[in-house]
Amino acid sequence: MKQVCFTIALFCLSNLSVFGQSKLKMGDLKQKISTELSKHKGSYAVALKDLTTGEELSINELQTFHAASTMKMPVMIEVFKQASQGKFKLTDSITIKNEFKSIVDGSSYSQDSIQDSDHILYRHIGEKRAIKDLVYEMIIVSSNFATNMVIDLVGAKNVTQTMRDLGAKDILILRGVEDAKAFQKGLNNTTNAYDLRLLFEKMALGKIVSQKACDAMIKILLDQKFNDVIPGNLPKDVKVAHKTGGLPNIQHDSGIVFLPDGRKYVLVILSRDWENEAANRKMLAGISEMIYLNLK
Repeated sequence: MKQVCFTIALFCLSNLSVFGQSKLKMGDLKQKISTELSKHKGSYAVALKDLTTGEELSINELQTFHAASTMKMPVMIEVFKQASQGKFKLTDSITIKNEFKSIVDGSSYSQDSIQDSDHILYRHIGEKRAIKDLVYEMIIVSSNFATNMVIDLVGAKNVTQTMRDLGAKDILILRGVEDAKAFQKGLNNTTNAYDLRLLFEKMALGKIVSQKACDAMIKILLDQKFNDVIPGNLPKDVKVAHKTGGLPNIQHDSGIVFLPDGRKYVLVILSRDWENEAANRKMLAGISEMIYLNLK
């Protein structure tokens, strides 16, 4: 009988040590992540929020990064906002054209399919495509071509203003993609980890445009085709609604992680100036896995 009581007591203590450390774990987790990041050349930012407990973890969360394709999520938000205002319907169609204006001097430039992750859309120039389909391609395969058409529709300045209205103070959307003259002058779209975390948190809580709009945007983000970072090492029953971003020496991922039991958390990982893309991707996926194992 004493042996049984001792075993039960030991089991209870063991469970307390596992389930009673959430706050301590977050602090320890931050230190563990910081230690791992310090082993690698480059600049990194991490922003995490557990939407069940409200606990947060931040590393360099206010540091400014080139947004790369993470900027396409704010553009999607603007599309849903303007659709809700009656400016157009998501089912409306626009003509596919490969001609855009530089923000520097208004000169024309075209997208190069070789530089784009989406090659199919280029075969349909002159045809019409529904706005909702362009948004879908912009997010799931990160189509630069679709992105520029959507930005022409809603306006880059409007995207930035909506970010301010939502409380994202530092996200800056100046232009579409592959505007070489703007790039040469350092006129780039920028973000930080905190602002992206804020946007995904609001989306997860149904606080952007409407609950219906948030549900629709999350559904699109769940279809993301590039899944090497945040979802990279996670079990298949963990779903991630996310948007990646990548350029030479830049690799980002950001989104909402849905656990099988219904809990969810928001995670943003930004990186630049690393030495090896594959090694960096593997390391970032390991950071995501580390967070998952501590929050699951």
